[in-house]
Amino acid sequence: MTEILNAREQIAAADRQLAAAFAARMAAMREVAAYKQAHGLPVLDAQQEQAVLARNAALVEDPEIRAYYLNFIRDAMTYARQYQRRLIEGGKVAFCGVEGAFAHIAARRIFPDQTPVPYDSFKAAYDAAVSGESDCAVLPIENSYAGEVGQVIDLLFNGDLFINGVFALPIAQQLLVLPGTKRSEIKTVISHPQALSQCAAYIKENGFAQQTAVNTAVAAQMVSERGDRSLAAIASAETASLYGLEVLDRKIHASDGNATRFAVFSREPHHPAGEHSFILLFTVHDSAGALARAINVIGAHGFNMTALRSRPMHGLPFHYYFYVEAQGDEQSPYGQAMLADLRQHCDLLKVAGSFKETVLS
Repeated sequence: MTEILNAREQIAAADRQLAAAFAARMAAMREVAAYKQAHGLPVLDAQQEQAVLARNAALVEDPEIRAYYLNFIRDAMTYARQYQRRLIEGGKVAFCGVEGAFAHIAARRIFPDQTPVPYDSFKAAYDAAVSGESDCAVLPIENSYAGEVGQVIDLLFNGDLFINGVFALPIAQQLLVLPGTKRSEIKTVISHPQALSQCAAYIKENGFAQQTAVNTAVAAQMVSERGDRSLAAIASAETASLYGLEVLDRKIHASDGNATRFAVFSREPHHPAGEHSFILLFTVHDSAGALARAINVIGAHGFNMTALRSRPMHGLPFHYYFYVEAQGDEQSPYGQAMLADLRQHCDLLKVAGSFKETVLS
């Protein structure tokens, strides 16, 4: 009897220590939640959670109970995520478009626990994040089919927000119709010009006429509201459920490699741990070979450029700024040395973001 009472007292003492440690852990989670909200980061960081599990596995020497302890930590992280979501409940994410557009889909997948707020232009969504009306903005920066989204890159160059995450959303185009519609009834398809172009072979094969809309979700809305079975929309499967339509044909686009990269814009910069990429925006001196020398500086310091683009500067005809994505840590000693050397060749140099790229499923 004495042995079990002693054991239970040890358990009670351990429970008191656990309670204090749990309270301290959750208090730290308040700071984590505030940081993620301020920097436009999603609650779930799968890579960080794997690192926590690996770190904690090394703390328990007894292999018989190690697995139980890791399950305990997994539960603690689950509760921590729930707590973070409660703390930031009501957070707002700005996007350009309407409900059901690919930007809306991206915003919901990146921030499933926050409220996506539509705006009618890239600038309006960007400005909402600047003013604090929204916690961050999710905007497209590049499409694998159509290239960069110049308006958004210009906002990044001219504005004060930072890119803290990049998420690739695979684009799958579907043919949406009123319930019960047969293919033989369809005469015209409606969609954004880019979506129509992506599905040109399918449209030609079926002999459909084309009509443009400002985006794919608006196209679906038009088909739903008109109630005309001769009309069909090209849009996402998620859009079909929003507007009471059916998917008649799936994946009608020509290329399965089509994707749009969406970036999270927020007011504060974020420096991710581990391997990541960063964005540089710069202008070079007006002298022969200035751009080549600037580019050579980046490579000479061991940084791999994955993107290099030029953009015209508004108000300065035939003058350009440059957008670079590179892999590596710009805050490391090597990164700081590279930036110092690069400044010697630039009139303006801006580190506009640091991010890890994720493919949205």
